Amino acid sequence: MKDYKQQVADAVYQAIDGQLSVDEIAQKIERPKDLKLGDYAFPAFVLAKVLRKAPQMIAKELVEKIDQTGFEKVEAVGPYINFFLDKELVSQEILTEVLTEKEHFGDKTTGNKRQVPIDMSSPNIAKPMSMGHLRSTVIGNSIALLMEKSGYQPVKINHLGDWGTQFGKLMRAYELWGSEEEVKNDPINALLGYYVRFHKEDVENPELDDEAREWFRRLEAGDEEATRLWKWFREESLKAFTTVYDRLGIEFDSYNGEAFYNDKMDEVVEILEEKGLLKESQGAQIVDLSEYDLNPALIKKTDGATLYITRDLAAAIYRKRTYDFAQSLYVVGNEQSNHFKQLKAVLKEMGYDWSDDIHHIPFGLITQGGKKLSTRSGRVILLEKVLDDAVALAKEQIEAKNPTLADKEAVAEAVGTGAVVFHDLKNERLNNFDFDLEEVVRFEGETGPYVQYSHARAMSILRKAQKTVDPTKISGLSDPNAWETVRLLGEFPETIARAVAEYEPSVIAKYAIHLAKAFNKYYAHSKILVEDDQLEARLALVQSVAVVLKEALRLLGVKAPDEM
Repeated sequence: MKDYKQQVADAVYQAIDGQLSVDEIAQKIERPKDLKLGDYAFPAFVLAKVLRKAPQMIAKELVEKIDQTGFEKVEAVGPYINFFLDKELVSQEILTEVLTEKEHFGDKTTGNKRQVPIDMSSPNIAKPMSMGHLRSTVIGNSIALLMEKSGYQPVKINHLGDWGTQFGKLMRAYELWGSEEEVKNDPINALLGYYVRFHKEDVENPELDDEAREWFRRLEAGDEEATRLWKWFREESLKAFTTVYDRLGIEFDSYNGEAFYNDKMDEVVEILEEKGLLKESQGAQIVDLSEYDLNPALIKKTDGATLYITRDLAAAIYRKRTYDFAQSLYVVGNEQSNHFKQLKAVLKEMGYDWSDDIHHIPFGLITQGGKKLSTRSGRVILLEKVLDDAVALAKEQIEAKNPTLADKEAVAEAVGTGAVVFHDLKNERLNNFDFDLEEVVRFEGETGPYVQYSHARAMSILRKAQKTVDPTKISGLSDPNAWETVRLLGEFPETIARAVAEYEPSVIAKYAIHLAKAFNKYYAHSKILVEDDQLEARLALVQSVAVVLKEALRLLGVKAPDEM
């Protein structure tokens, strides 16, 4: 993609006799929000001190000196020099590039095929996936797709919560009240039922806790029956999780969870001891992190048991050895920020400079009625139920708008699940947001279905046209109504680059909304299927919009049906 901002910077540089470097000029160039003020603007007041003149005067004098070749016009407005690109030439360049590269438009090779493990989703075994799991899952998946678009090899890791004393409780509960048939019929709800019953019963019968601890001790010791139950509970839970992941279109490269690192923690403790980093504090083993302004990292409790951070240290070292990563990402809630600061600091103390390549990707909460969703207060919203309800709502609207649509079930599934994913990702990662299903699945407004519908509209126009656009023979568009859409198409590669740099899928979601709005505005003001010398150019624009909207949605993990 040609760098039009650079074209402006070069033009200014040639006119100011070396008062600023090209890079300094480029940094000062702005994009006016109103297209009437041009495509780019240079603020002349940055030269006021050097030239000892009023900015308005500088702007006026520079316009006289600037070579306007390749621009529609260049004009001074107050202290600004406004640059208007040659719409016909630029639209030809952008549309040709989009239709030549198609879904690869915006691809980069920045990552040099280096691997990026992404720790994401991570539900606990024997517990249903709630809306609380949605954010880590879809943010992680979108970041993986964006990394891949930039030439990295993402490795999606589902770090399952598949270890801990809760398994002892679950095994004892199953021994007392469980049924194999019940677990096979409805694994998650059956196992959760046993777990909940255990917590009710142990109030009256505290000896249950000792019996549960004994079961977990047996599991840690490799007891055959305890191991069999653990594997079975894990497998059945994974089957249930996979049903949800399949609907979201998400696959994982690894399901190595907490249990996988059981035999890898001793080495961590040994390294810490060898380097003299372990200190005793009230009978526990810690790493002092005061020079990082952090609380001590608790490595071993007074009873010698290791903690979550010990396991995460083992995981970080394992991932570096296995993947030799360019970056290692942890898509985990904002409340864990301190944990990841400690993790990086301990690794740094261990002499691992690659700890700088570890990034915690935090995110805010999903709320309902402004209140945090919580298991204890009973405000649990099951993810599968939300997807079912979203699909049902989508189907209602499809029936009303397009009752003869072929394959309504598949389209409703794509629109309903896509609506839930898009709504999550259009919100900036760190923000909390309130979830209202009817708002999420609307076909109008800043929603996933609105963007999907815009793509379907573009495809419908192309079907009606019954013409194939030849990317090598595209002429430029002179229609001023098309310019906002053309300009947005040209911004797609830099939008992707920003989303990758900020680990921020909302950049793509907001871009998709802007492009859909601009296209629908163009569609409302211009007759597209008119047989004249600009028909091919208009169809090239429509096809380019379809290509870019579909790719933007794909990068969010959302499907783009051709008909809705």
